[in-house]
Amino acid sequence: QVQLVESGGGLVQAGGSLRLSCAASGRTFSRYAMGWFRQAPGKEREFVAAISRSGITTDYADSVKGRFTISRNNAKNTVYLQMNTLKPEDTAVYYCAADSRSLMALIATHNPEYDYRGQGTQVTVSS
Repeated sequence: QVQLVESGGGLVQAGGSLRLSCAASGRTFSRYAMGWFRQAPGKEREFVAAISRSGITTDYADSVKGRFTISRNNAKNTVYLQMNTLKPEDTAVYYCAADSRSLMALIATHNPEYDYRGQGTQVTVSS
């Protein structure tokens, strides 16, 4: 069982930055690929970014490439999402998720459901 707790959300003006954190429980954090998703009101869940178990390989949605950076610290059981040049359309609840499959397997799977998901943190970008 893995428990995930997100933090770092808030209200920011367009063009600003936020850094989200996701702390994971347990001693097996490095065995999980990690991902960030978001869901805006009235919209479906959207993939944002993912990172391999080692942190070497990453994957991003086209809508955030060049603006967002995912990273992880396995010693601290934490995954991060640095969000720069934020836009109003980035407004959503952001969730982190963990999955025991490899990042490559997740990328090859259409709309994969991760094993575990956190409760989410609200990000609001004002224009």
